Amino acid sequence: MKRQDLIQHVESHGCRLLREGGNHSVYYSPDKNLTSAIPRHREINEFLARKICRDLGIPAL
Repeated sequence: MKRQDLIQHVESHGCRLLREGGNHSVYYSPDKNLTSAIPRHREINEFLARKICRDLGIPAL
C-alpha cells in the first residue's frame, strides 16, 4: 500500500501528526491516547499497515 494512502486513512479517523523522527512519522490518536510510527517508505506492507491501525485504535483499511 502507498504511504500516502495510509496517512490519509489515519488522518480521516482523527489522528494527528505528533512529530517527525529520523526515519518515521509519529502519529497520535487524541481520543484514545495512543501513538504509532509510520515509516518513510513509498510502499508499506499490508501487515504493517494493519498493525499501525490497530496500535492507533482505528479500523483497518
